[in-house]
Amino acid sequence: MLRKIFKTGNCLMVSFPADMLEALDVDEGDDVFVELDLERSQIVIRPMGGLRMAGSDAAFARQASEFFEQQRPILEALAGN
Repeated sequence: MLRKIFKTGNCLMVSFPADMLEALDVDEGDDVFVELDLERSQIVIRPMGGLRMAGSDAAFARQASEFFEQQRPILEALAGN
């Protein structure tokens, strides 16, 4: 499937068709794992899968992610890292 890279603000983006995201059970706000495979000249994007909490929604997941990112230094200090 051919997709075009486009610019939004200071970022470059790739869009995915809804049927592809639905097949992988991925929605706006979900985390994905992105990996660079230099041997094959590929960018691999995988859904985190199974890590969603029952009853959670995209807004809650986004808020939790933002909280942990903002508080990372404090949380790491408390964990002794």
